[in-house]
Amino acid sequence: MIELSSPPALRVFRFNDVDEFRQSVRAVDIRFTPLARRISASQTILNLPGCDINVVTSFPRVLDAQLKPGCTAVGFSMSDRNLLRMNGIDAGMSFLAIGRGGGGYTAVERIPCQFGSVMFTPEVLERGWPKPGQDFLVFEVTADAQQKLRGLVLEVMNFAATSPDELAMPGASEGIKESLLSAVDHAFASRVSATSLGSLHAARFMEIVRKAEEIISANLRNPIYSEELAREVGVSVRTLHSAVLKHRGISLHRYLRLKRLWLVRQRLREGDISVKACALAHGFWHLGEFSKSYRRYFGEAPSETLERAR
Repeated sequence: MIELSSPPALRVFRFNDVDEFRQSVRAVDIRFTPLARRISASQTILNLPGCDINVVTSFPRVLDAQLKPGCTAVGFSMSDRNLLRMNGIDAGMSFLAIGRGGGGYTAVERIPCQFGSVMFTPEVLERGWPKPGQDFLVFEVTADAQQKLRGLVLEVMNFAATSPDELAMPGASEGIKESLLSAVDHAFASRVSATSLGSLHAARFMEIVRKAEEIISANLRNPIYSEELAREVGVSVRTLHSAVLKHRGISLHRYLRLKRLWLVRQRLREGDISVKACALAHGFWHLGEFSKSYRRYFGEAPSETLERAR
């Protein structure tokens, strides 16, 4: 990770190593599984009283995110080149997502994407915005409304970078927050439909995926198998497969294999276990195939990961 020099309120991070990537946005917790071995990611973060503004250039990955209490988050694409699936919805159009403290979302980013988000603290309650529950809501908005929101965020970031003294003056932060609130007002008023994208069916699948991830996270050092996982979630393997395909964009078999490979890598980076023992512990009994898959996924042999860790 490289943190570039920047004014005190503005921070810029760049990452070229997936092992070193850290989500630095303070209002959200992120868990992810990479879909690419080489990355070029960045985060530009502006922390102001009452709101945080974030522009993230990501990499191919699947992720789960959960907001911390006491805030409202609004997210949108900063680029027209976007292959994103959020909460099981292909959000290739001009979209606006909203969530509240404690809420979460799932996402699949198939290509490097650039997103903007604004975290308002405390929660925004009296502006007539949609009221999300446990999950983020996703709305289609007009291209003009999204472009205005993008442009405002870029203007604010440029102002923070070039005029740090003015940013620190009384009233500047409050004025920026009010401009952002007004832009979001306009975007929600420009919704193509008052109804959020998605369905009850998709929401049920999201809950299944969320339960599966909780079980996986509670058993990081144990192998992950589809039948046992489905039984613990309380659904059939077929239903679990459909839920993963909807929210992860890949089959249950491939997703669990990627998760196991990623868990093996994290374990090897602790440096206190042999490659063979680690592979077998995560269900990779065919060591030759395991090594090929690992090298294809991470660009190096598992023994190289372990040697570097030691």
